[in-house]
Amino acid sequence: MMLLLSLVLCALTAGCRASFPAQQAVTLSPVLARSCNDKDVLSFAGFALDDINKDRKDGYVLSLNRVSDAREQRQADGMGSLFYLTLDVLETECHVLSGKSSKDCEKRSLHESVYGQCKALFYINKPKRVLYTHAYNCTLRPVSRRSIQMMCPDCPSPSDVSNPRVLEAATESLAKYNRESKSKQYSLVKVTKATSQWVNGPAYFVEYLIKESPCTKSQGSRCTLQSSNAEPVGLCQGSLTKVGTEKFVDVNCNFFNSQAAGLGSKTSAVKQEPAREPKQRNTSPSTSKGSVQNLPDLDDEKTKGSQKRGPVEAFPVNLDLTTNPQGTTVDISSLFIGGSNEKLLVLPFPKKEKRSAQCPGTAEVANSSILPP
Repeated sequence: MMLLLSLVLCALTAGCRASFPAQQAVTLSPVLARSCNDKDVLSFAGFALDDINKDRKDGYVLSLNRVSDAREQRQADGMGSLFYLTLDVLETECHVLSGKSSKDCEKRSLHESVYGQCKALFYINKPKRVLYTHAYNCTLRPVSRRSIQMMCPDCPSPSDVSNPRVLEAATESLAKYNRESKSKQYSLVKVTKATSQWVNGPAYFVEYLIKESPCTKSQGSRCTLQSSNAEPVGLCQGSLTKVGTEKFVDVNCNFFNSQAAGLGSKTSAVKQEPAREPKQRNTSPSTSKGSVQNLPDLDDEKTKGSQKRGPVEAFPVNLDLTTNPQGTTVDISSLFIGGSNEKLLVLPFPKKEKRSAQCPGTAEVANSSILPP
């Protein structure tokens, strides 16, 4: 009897030992570090940033400067992969309402650069042809004024958009545009950027959104209608320079679609921008997926932080959809045609310290002034 009991215990122990490695394999982290210069990673980063730009309703189109970190989490049962991407980005001159791709937008000059970092969860399932940005968050800052002043003391410096002189520059430049318009008239929505410089006198450079006025030029003072709550139709760049008693005004407007009116003068340029094209990739569910936070100059915040809160994090970007180390499941059935009960496992966003040795990747603009630390 004792011999039989011993044999049974041995058999059970052997069975437990045999099954242990398989059990452990399930609990190991499925997240793999990927090279930030990998062709697929760069492609997915571009798709994710396109989704981020198209999801936004305010601000300027962001372009990819480099991939700072990339991890791949392979899903079970052939459900593809979830990529955890950290992207270093630069602001372009195109407004997001233009619908233009970052590849078609000019990057800003160094002295007016806005740079930052985005974290994104990008899901791919090649057999099902699904490419989808599940969530994102971005943090942006203007380039350090102190750094720019050291390199270019005469470059324009940022101005508060609520400054009366900034508003004057926007108002006068838009008035010039309306005077030269053959028919349509436009009104100011809001100033989006402003800088100032001394050029034989104070000079202010502004960017602002405009909307179409319900009044035409031929109506003149007979028009009493109030401006409607129409969507912005274009972005204007204007300037106002004062030299003594003289004023020099310039304006250039880019329209988001075919609503632009002709002008009666060649001094103002009109550029037609294509309407936003419908996305080819899967966009369901159609809820807002993230946000973009604009912070002040890092030097300014460090000065305040040293007096109050201590060290300041340069780009505080958080994208933890869960704090459970085992992850949480998300229903993504709507991403698949006829799909039902399709689940995606999402883990806490990986820590920077464990990224690949091939990260961060190669920067398109390798200037330390516009690269997040």
